[in-house]
Amino acid sequence: MRSAIITFSIFLYAVAVPYLEINATHVFNPDWTPHVRIHEVWQLITNSGIGLLCLWLVWSKKEIVLSTLLSMLVTGGFLLAFALKGFYGGSMKYLDGSEKTLFGLNIGIVGFGLAFILLVFVLASYFRKTK
Repeated sequence: MRSAIITFSIFLYAVAVPYLEINATHVFNPDWTPHVRIHEVWQLITNSGIGLLCLWLVWSKKEIVLSTLLSMLVTGGFLLAFALKGFYGGSMKYLDGSEKTLFGLNIGIVGFGLAFILLVFVLASYFRKTK
């Protein structure tokens, strides 16, 4: 079950996010500066690379803790960036004012919030079992 939860979180940040962002709203957005685009592509490549490493760790090496912690850094990093968006002028709304939502909440908060909570449970169950 732990491996499935970790894999779910990896799928979100290593597959779903690139799928949602390699298009005209993000990577190919004509209103974004080239400097912003390179940071976006860098983030997508880095997170997908971390995801591949985590999949290898959890499925080949049975390394639950490191894979979970790395996945928590990626998902938690988004949650922290979202929480701090007022500080640096960030937003999850597109230039037309629309926003991707689920249950009335931003899809990033729903997906990464759920993933982060599940990953916390993975760590807690791992350490509870090893005591």
